[in-house]
Amino acid sequence: MKKILIQLDGDRFASVFDAITAYDAGVDRILQYSGVRPEDVRNLVYGAMFTRGGDDLRSSAVFIGGSDVSHGAEMMKAAVESFFGPIRVSVMMDANGCNTTAAAAVRKIVAAGQVRGKKTVVMGGTGPVGMRAAAMLAGEGVRVILTSRSQERSEKACAMVKERFGAEVTPAEVRNSEDVKGILKGAYAALCTGAAGITLLSESIWLEHPDLRVLADVNAVPPLGIENTKPHWDGNEVAGKIIFGALGIGGLKMKIHRRSLVRLFEQNDLALDAEEIYDIGKAVENE
Repeated sequence: MKKILIQLDGDRFASVFDAITAYDAGVDRILQYSGVRPEDVRNLVYGAMFTRGGDDLRSSAVFIGGSDVSHGAEMMKAAVESFFGPIRVSVMMDANGCNTTAAAAVRKIVAAGQVRGKKTVVMGGTGPVGMRAAAMLAGEGVRVILTSRSQERSEKACAMVKERFGAEVTPAEVRNSEDVKGILKGAYAALCTGAAGITLLSESIWLEHPDLRVLADVNAVPPLGIENTKPHWDGNEVAGKIIFGALGIGGLKMKIHRRSLVRLFEQNDLALDAEEIYDIGKAVENE
């Protein structure tokens, strides 16, 4: 029985990245659909549900991607609501790499030292990766501060984290270098998850900071989120700080992505979203 993955993508073209990753994870065939709307999902998922039965259902699975994470979340909801009884297939949502990237970044930070109970700042954290990373860190017992250039956006993001994940995260407005210094006071770690090409943490601040021990940046597009670091750094130590660049994080992200795809075909009733993918990340890093 061939492993068939139904790739649902809201963009004009279905992601080549996601397709290649699926083949590398051992998928035999991929059925790609682009421009998918949430209202289209049920009938597409039905095609996977009703063509195979019994144990053969686990040989079909659904992957939800695309660049719009909120759109992907709506498609995920539509997919899960299509199932009934034992007639279902496993489904994974990782639109724009939001879940696998956040999981990889957080696992890097957690593995670098004892972070529980300590203050960690998620800088530029109002996007999908930042919010998911904040929730995952909070789940590890971390005191999380989520920043934005707008207090209103930061508060809105924290409210969404609370609603979606039940996690308590503190909002903060950061507009200039003095704000950055203030918010990092007493912080053990900082994770930059802002837009590509925007520096959030200057070298003059992080290099001499007395408290920071772990730095991580998910941006690989210059200028980097953390000034004068390298994307390929994977736990490099500089001035007493352990630093992870986007490519260093990306190696673990790819392992988590592939392993999650493998898990889809082990049973037919999985729904892999942020929480489940984070748990997979824990297992992957110990291998």
